[in-house]
Amino acid sequence: MQEKSELRDADLVPRMKDQGYSEEQVAQRRAWVETKTGVSLQQIAAATIPGESMRGNIENPIGTVQMPVGIAGPLRVNGMAADGVFYVPLATTEGALVRSYERGMALLTRAGGATTRVYIDENRITPVFCFEDVGKAHAFAMQLPDHFEAIRVAAESTTRHGKLLRIETYPVGREVQVNFCYHTGDAQGMNMIAKATHAGCQWIMTHLPALRYYIFSGFSSEKRASGFLLPGGKGKKVVAGALLPAGLLRLYLHVSPQQLFDLWHRTMLGHLNAHTVGYNGHFANGLTAMFIACGQDVANVANASVGITNFEITATGDLYASVTLPSLTVATVGGGTGLGTSRECLQLLDCYGGGKAVKLAEIMAASALAGELSMGAAIASGEFVDAHETYGRNRPQSE
Repeated sequence: MQEKSELRDADLVPRMKDQGYSEEQVAQRRAWVETKTGVSLQQIAAATIPGESMRGNIENPIGTVQMPVGIAGPLRVNGMAADGVFYVPLATTEGALVRSYERGMALLTRAGGATTRVYIDENRITPVFCFEDVGKAHAFAMQLPDHFEAIRVAAESTTRHGKLLRIETYPVGREVQVNFCYHTGDAQGMNMIAKATHAGCQWIMTHLPALRYYIFSGFSSEKRASGFLLPGGKGKKVVAGALLPAGLLRLYLHVSPQQLFDLWHRTMLGHLNAHTVGYNGHFANGLTAMFIACGQDVANVANASVGITNFEITATGDLYASVTLPSLTVATVGGGTGLGTSRECLQLLDCYGGGKAVKLAEIMAASALAGELSMGAAIASGEFVDAHETYGRNRPQSE
C-alpha cells in the first residue's frame, strides 16, 4: 500500500506581505523555486513587466515567459470600424505560420481588401435554477420574462459598463437554465457579468424562489466548443469576405478557384464525418497567435475558433471566400491588454483603449480569412509540406 506523502510548510509556495508583487518579493519567490527544483530561471527572471503591473493578472509571480512575435501584412480591411491597411502581430512558435498569413494578406490587399461586418456584440452567462418538479420549473420559466426590468436593474447596479440586454430560458427536466445576455463594451467582461448575474440571481431567488441555483450551468460555452456558439452571442459575431480574381489566385497562391473549391468541398465532408462543430481550416492558429500578442484571454480560443469558412465560385469563374466567426471574444481594455508587449501590439493596430474592440474583431476576422486562403492553397497545390520544411525546420537541440 502506497504511503501518503507529507506536505510540510516548507513545501508550500511562500506567502508574502501584500501578496508579494514587488521586485524584491518576486525575486525571493523565484529564488525559492530555484532552490526547491535545482533549475536556474535566468530567462524567466529577464522580465520586462514590473511585478506590480501583474497584480490582478496572476498570483505567485516569478517573472515572465517570452514568445517570438512576428509581423504579417499589409492587410487591407474594409470594415465599419477597421478601415485601412494593417500590420498584424502574431506570437507563435510554429514555423511557416507568419509567412502563410502574410501571403494570404497580400492577396486580399491586392484584391481590394476584405470586407468585414459585426452582426452581434454581446457576452453571456447561464446560471441554472433547480426545482422540486417539472411543474414548478415550468411556472418559473413562464413568469421570469415578466420580471426582466427588475432583474436588469439589480444586475446593472454592480457595473458601470455592463448592460443586460435580455434573458432567455432553456428548461431541462426540473431545471431551468437562464441565459443572461450582456453588452460589455470594450472589455471581455466575464468577471463583470458574473458579478452582475449573481446580483440578478439574488433578486430572482428572493422574488421567484427556487430550491437553489448555480452561477454556471455550462450552457454558455465559456472556453469550450459547442453547437450553441454557431448562431452567435458569445462575444462578437463577425464576418469577413472578399472577391478574388482567378488571375490573382494563380499569381499569389498558385491555385485556381476550382482547386480551392474542390478542396473546400472535400474537407467539408471530412468535418461532417468527424462531427466537428463548425467548418474551418485553422482559425485556432491565427487567433491564438493574435490573442497571445494582444493580451487576450487565450483560453477563449476554444470558443472563438468555432466558425465557418466558405469558398464559392462566381458566375465569372472567380472565387468568393468568406469566414464567419460567431463567438469571437476580444477586448481592448482590461485583462492583459495593458501589460507591456500586449499594449504595444494593440497599439500597432490602433486598437488599444476604449472604443476599439469592434475594430480589433474586424481585423482578426480578416486575418483569419487570409489564413484560410493561404493554408487551403498550400494543401490544394501540394506545397504544404515543402513550406513547413522550408520555414518550420526547427529540430530538437541537444544540450
